[in-house]
Amino acid sequence: MARSADATAEWGRCMDKVVITVVGKDTIGILAKTCTYLAESGVNILDISQTIVQDYFNMMMIADVKGAVKPFATLASDLAAIGEGIGVQIKCQREEIFDKMHRI
Repeated sequence: MARSADATAEWGRCMDKVVITVVGKDTIGILAKTCTYLAESGVNILDISQTIVQDYFNMMMIADVKGAVKPFATLASDLAAIGEGIGVQIKCQREEIFDKMHRI
């Protein structure tokens, strides 16, 4: 997939890593739908951790977006919509923003 000129310009101004979190009631297809969307968008998952506590699903990913074919805002809103569709909350944040928000 070729990256659009807008996407290329936007990625050139930011870091290449994002933090994606998924939280909600466990259901079939959470991982499959999230990862399929990322792969189709040219996003490479670098690290992933998931747990299920009772019936609640929690996942955190670090992903490389330098090959993404969509701008960050589109990725984030599409992931949020996918989450709504399956009953979980999906957030996508740039790594540098995530790091600054979680500093003590």
